Amino acid sequence: MSIQYSKDHEWINAANPDAAIVGITLHAQDALGDVVFVDLPAVGTSFNQGDVAGVVESVKAAADVYMPVSGEIVEVNEALRDDPSLANSDPLGEGWFFKVKLSDAGQLAALLDEAAYTAFAQSN
Repeated sequence: MSIQYSKDHEWINAANPDAAIVGITLHAQDALGDVVFVDLPAVGTSFNQGDVAGVVESVKAAADVYMPVSGEIVEVNEALRDDPSLANSDPLGEGWFFKVKLSDAGQLAALLDEAAYTAFAQSN
């Protein structure tokens, strides 16, 4: 399964539905500028799709990180907490935010593929 995107500018790679990886998009990190702090959710916390699961702060602004799908946090990226600039330098790789065990994989169908997300991001 490829990466999918939310209209809130998060991405999710649900190749492993028991530990789907979530982060912010290139568009989001570009709009934020230099990320200086991340507030990550606690492991074991459950969220519904669209809930605020964390916060990312940059030199320009602070922004909420939303859950692209419902599920339980199974891991957070401690390296990102230690070095928030990973969200800028490698947002789709080492700059991931957390992993989530999906509670409703059907919610993935409502997310955007790369082409649709790119068109959406360029129009907003």
